[in-house]
Amino acid sequence: MDRETGRPGTGLRTGPRTPPPGVARTPRPRLPQGMPGAPPPAARRPRRRGLRLSAAVGAGLLLAGGGVVAVDRLGQDRAALTPLTPAGRALAAAEAGRPATLADLEALIGERRQRVRDAPADRASWAVLGAALAERAARSGAPGAYTEAERALQRALAQGGTPDVRALTGLAVLAAARQDWAGAVRWGEAARDRAPGRAAAYRVLLEAYTGTGDAEGADRALERLRKVRPGPVAEVAAAWVHRERGWREDAEATVHDAAARAATPAERAAALARAGDLAWERGEARTALARHEAALRAEPEHDGAAAGRARALAGLGRSEEALTAWARARAAAPRPGYAVESGELLLALGRSTEAADHFALARHQAAALARDGVRQEPVLGPLEADHGDPAEAVRLLTDEHRRHPGPAASGALGWALHRAGRSAEALPRLRAAVKDGPNTALPAYRLGMAHLALGEPGPARRQLARALRLAPEFSPLHAERARRELAALGEPAWGPPPA
Repeated sequence: MDRETGRPGTGLRTGPRTPPPGVARTPRPRLPQGMPGAPPPAARRPRRRGLRLSAAVGAGLLLAGGGVVAVDRLGQDRAALTPLTPAGRALAAAEAGRPATLADLEALIGERRQRVRDAPADRASWAVLGAALAERAARSGAPGAYTEAERALQRALAQGGTPDVRALTGLAVLAAARQDWAGAVRWGEAARDRAPGRAAAYRVLLEAYTGTGDAEGADRALERLRKVRPGPVAEVAAAWVHRERGWREDAEATVHDAAARAATPAERAAALARAGDLAWERGEARTALARHEAALRAEPEHDGAAAGRARALAGLGRSEEALTAWARARAAAPRPGYAVESGELLLALGRSTEAADHFALARHQAAALARDGVRQEPVLGPLEADHGDPAEAVRLLTDEHRRHPGPAASGALGWALHRAGRSAEALPRLRAAVKDGPNTALPAYRLGMAHLALGEPGPARRQLARALRLAPEFSPLHAERARRELAALGEPAWGPPPA
């Protein structure tokens, strides 16, 4: 039993588990084709055709890659007689509660832009356009996309009358993408109250409640999501909740179920990318690589899978391939965190000048996103703590923790305090991050390094060993340092402690 965290030293929870409301235990399903160990696909049943197609393009909300796009009704006769265009596929996915590919999402945006040019007072088209733009902003991370989405959504609300639920949901998605969790709760609850039977509001509320530290609210949102829209989207969301609470086995079983039941390429990519992330956090780099590559085959534009593939390649020692993969991830979505991770890989390889360029790129991208209303403290704080000004990191992360308290913010602030030479002050926050957060390697490493700085070899040894046991290659930079420090500590002395 770990004295600092109350968890067993193996890194896995023991004893009975209590899943959140609405989550039932089921045997792990057969692996889907494309995942390691999967059997050949069985023969498929003939699909039923007819009225299902026309119903699939009615009113609905698109859950795609963790976000939401609102759509309107095109008409059953038209849908039944016309082959689905890319925009139509996005609409059909919306009605079914499934993700759409970015290419189809772009087609929907283009179609709605034309509609609002032709009919500037069309409130429904403004709402659809704004929600689609918010989804694209969340998935692409492109500066400028957030402001464009907000303008379209506010235009939809400015038309008067009862607020369009699609615009309300789009504003919730936009707030979540900007890391404004309080705003995401406010807009998400407004959308939920306006249309309690729509799944989209519950998906964004699940993320928003977690961001504000409201575990009970997140449980309620997950329960409602699984009732109003059961299926892979809800299962991917459930796996994320399990992971955040350190329930690694539950998260794995749930995401396998989501991948097995995926019915579209985008839906499959979302589940496989999440499965790859979980495998990586368990220290299974080869499995993570296989899952992320399968996700990219399903949706080549999936930046999360591209980033996961880069991490797995680095963990396998394939550094040059990893740097190429990081370039692909940055091209898909210019997120500052990707530049930081590729910079740390370069630093571990001894290429400090190139690493500095990547850290400068991360700061440049963060500044551009901040001008677009996206909070950057969660990225800039750790960057300053490890590769800049630790005192500035403390300032940034103190503000972030005040706004959004929780294990992630506690761990980041604790690490900044440690790096600023305030390890004793950092210790309670780092302990809380290990005890209450995901059962992953980085929080244990940070806690171990703080104990080491305070001259406490026993706790330091336990936590550093724990981090390497959970994921031996959790970071190209920090994992190697953990190994060095653990070797320097040596084996614990036998016998009673000195008097």
